[in-house]
Amino acid sequence: MHNKTLLSHFFHPKNMGKMKKPSGYGRAGNPVCGDIMDFYLKIKDEKSKAIIKDVKWETLGCPVALANSSVLSEMVKGKALKDAEKITQKQIIKKLGGEIPHQKLHCSMLALDAFHQAINYYKKKRKIIELKTKPKTKHNFN
Repeated sequence: MHNKTLLSHFFHPKNMGKMKKPSGYGRAGNPVCGDIMDFYLKIKDEKSKAIIKDVKWETLGCPVALANSSVLSEMVKGKALKDAEKITQKQIIKKLGGEIPHQKLHCSMLALDAFHQAINYYKKKRKIIELKTKPKTKHNFN
């Protein structure tokens, strides 16, 4: 049986939905159980820090998968990107009340995988933009 916190996130998920023009997007899935998770991030640079301003997610899966996505979205919203990327599976499970059936542990990893995919998407996109906007240097060999 699932605990109260997990059921609360399943029946009343936070930040669920799609995001238009995300800064980062990631998808993770498990072919064995069929769960698929999409994470969308809106990231803003503030005072040389990247801050996660908004998070949305869509998950097709079991109650544990949906609850994990909901909890993770709450944990990262408003955080500096460098702090949010350090969140672990253990921390997600603790926020869910500390109990997840052993056969469902992979659900918290899927949420993290989709989240990290979204971060990687953002970083790659940002790097491409930086390369395009870098001023061309002139060399003076005199």
